[in-house]
Amino acid sequence: MWKEFKAFVNQGNALDLAVGVVIGAAFGKIVNSLVNDLIMPLIGAITGGIDFKDRFVQIGGVTHPATLDLARKEGGGVVIAYGQFLNTIIEFLIVAFSIFLVVRQINKWRTPKAA
Repeated sequence: MWKEFKAFVNQGNALDLAVGVVIGAAFGKIVNSLVNDLIMPLIGAITGGIDFKDRFVQIGGVTHPATLDLARKEGGGVVIAYGQFLNTIIEFLIVAFSIFLVVRQINKWRTPKAA
């Protein structure tokens, strides 16, 4: 079994996967910062200062806290954090588009040029 594992690791598949996971994690942090620190503040400025990070709807409860963190800490009802959901959708779209561009470029390199 040790020889099979060693052969598997030396094939390159496991190493490629490990490198992809590490780079993917780092890329995820970059995209997260891009969305939260650049894109969402710009969207907030365009929409009149709305901070989507703290946008939520509280169902039930007696009071309506000012921030999402307070709403989650105080309890007293269900909190639907639709602002966080919007941030996540934007992050996904940025990652998906970035991956699309990378795959597109790799496919161009692989396609043989017509003579």
